[in-house]
Amino acid sequence: MTQESFNGRLALITGGSTGIGLALAKLLVQEGARVWLVARRKDVLEQVRQSPPFSSDHRTGVFSADVTDVRQAQAAVDHVIREAGVPDLLINVAGASHPGYLQETTLETYHEMMNLNYFGTVNMVHALLPGMIKRGSGYIVNFSSVAGFMAPFGYAAYVPSKYAVRGFSDSLRLELKPLGIHVSVVFPPDTDTPGMANENKTKPYETLEAFSSKLVSPDVVAKQTLRGMKGRRYVILPGSDPALYYSLMHLVGNGIYPIFDMLLAQARRKKPSS
Repeated sequence: MTQESFNGRLALITGGSTGIGLALAKLLVQEGARVWLVARRKDVLEQVRQSPPFSSDHRTGVFSADVTDVRQAQAAVDHVIREAGVPDLLINVAGASHPGYLQETTLETYHEMMNLNYFGTVNMVHALLPGMIKRGSGYIVNFSSVAGFMAPFGYAAYVPSKYAVRGFSDSLRLELKPLGIHVSVVFPPDTDTPGMANENKTKPYETLEAFSSKLVSPDVVAKQTLRGMKGRRYVILPGSDPALYYSLMHLVGNGIYPIFDMLLAQARRKKPSS
């Protein structure tokens, strides 16, 4: 099978200042790609820009924007197009999670999760798509989550936003393939990122006991994601757990629910009374 080459290609990565986005950006620079990073925090972006390999590669750049804001997302795309051209790759990594018990989750949290994880992805695609369609080529990579096909305990606000990314990607794949634009959707596992550290502050006991797995490093997720991108795979499952869970969901179907019920019951029996 022919492997995709990213040498000389222009990549625009959201959520590129930390975690998986940054790890993937570094790998693409090593592959010879021209990489632009978009994230909200200017100070962190500037630190990244001044560190290797970005500090020694004049073809890279950064732009501060909040992708939940339609105008800021468009401004980021317009800036990159003016400076470097229409990106060949759009990689939507920006996202966050705020787990908690259902009865303690505010409506604001539901909106925040959907605005960032789903609409942040939609906003960037909407801003860049006309340029890709006009050129007749492009590659869009959207990051969902294992929680985008399998709902764990304590993630009622997060799960719908990642299911939405999966559904959006399915629609994009079908419509854009005839236009010369390829799409992939990534389902990463629990990853050792600053975002995961924040998640752990509000995770319910049951989630930690029954629905958590060993953390995978951002570098491992990035390497396996890039491998999937080179093979032009639509569904990319970094790590061993996502592939196992994905196969399990398709194998047992609705039979997964009694399994989850059993895991939850076991966790609750162990839960301290306090």
